[in-house]
Amino acid sequence: MSALLKPLRSFLFAEHHSLTRFCSSFVSRMRYINRLKENDAACVSALQSGSIFLFHHLIPLLQCSDPGTFRPVALSYSEVQSVLQRAGSDGSLLKESVLIGCSEQNQAQFCLDVGELDPAAVAEECKGTFMELRKAFFLLAGAEAPLVAKAQALLRWHQINKFCGATGQLTQRNQAGSHRVCNSSSNVYYPKMSPVVIVLVSDGKRCLLGRQSSFPRGLYSALAGFCDMGETLEEALRREVAEEVGLEVQNIIYSSSQHWPFPHSSFMLACHATVSPAHSQLDVDHLELEDARWFTEEEITCALQVKAPPRRDQPPTVWLPPKHAVAHRLITEWRDQQ
Repeated sequence: MSALLKPLRSFLFAEHHSLTRFCSSFVSRMRYINRLKENDAACVSALQSGSIFLFHHLIPLLQCSDPGTFRPVALSYSEVQSVLQRAGSDGSLLKESVLIGCSEQNQAQFCLDVGELDPAAVAEECKGTFMELRKAFFLLAGAEAPLVAKAQALLRWHQINKFCGATGQLTQRNQAGSHRVCNSSSNVYYPKMSPVVIVLVSDGKRCLLGRQSSFPRGLYSALAGFCDMGETLEEALRREVAEEVGLEVQNIIYSSSQHWPFPHSSFMLACHATVSPAHSQLDVDHLELEDARWFTEEEITCALQVKAPPRRDQPPTVWLPPKHAVAHRLITEWRDQQ
């Protein structure tokens, strides 16, 4: 027994084996963000040294960085003050800034909706343009799309949650905008996402894509639907596929997840699923989908090569969600496995 304990004693008591706590830059950033959510004074200080992204009625302010590519305009506190003053605001609007997160350099990032100001004047002052997010999502760099989506979702949540559901009284936000409180009922409200299942169904050689009538012309995507109360991920997925295309799926495999800003901040849970080739006949519910059909690997490869939505004067072409959409990831995962 002493022989067995000797290595343990050597590890515990040897001077050259000092135990240290590792704290990664990721951990530091997460703790910094959490401190800003909990400490109003710290958040005010971070706002004054952070970067601010502007929106106008939830439409983000963007700049063209390269041909066909846009990025959000990051402004300093003093730059936003100047923009507000030139637009006739007294600057108090800055207090409405909402914390998004922080950069890898530990600079806090905020968003602010300047809907009360003239959008043309603000855009000209910032050398940018206000662009609808549904359009911008196809033009933003992959790393910046989630930032803009999260910012818009937070701003929207604050706009539609100003009153307490129990008392009808105005709620008050903390400085970071991470929650709202009703002083009458003491209810605390936090931003929420609606869970949505999204699934790429395959019969082994083909994958199933569908489109709604509201989609842009030619756009096809994986099937998706909201989870009902009390459902598991698997139950919601099986129900949605059965409802929309009349298939019973097997072998559900989880892929990944994503926040999606449409229609009102969804939490996408992405999966692959299979059906038997002998039971792959579609029965599309046209109240749910305009169209759904099977695509071969060759058709998917061709659709993935379409880099931008076709113009109205061009012939109709099948195209797929942008690279930073989880549906695109599901489709490329399937293609790569063929």
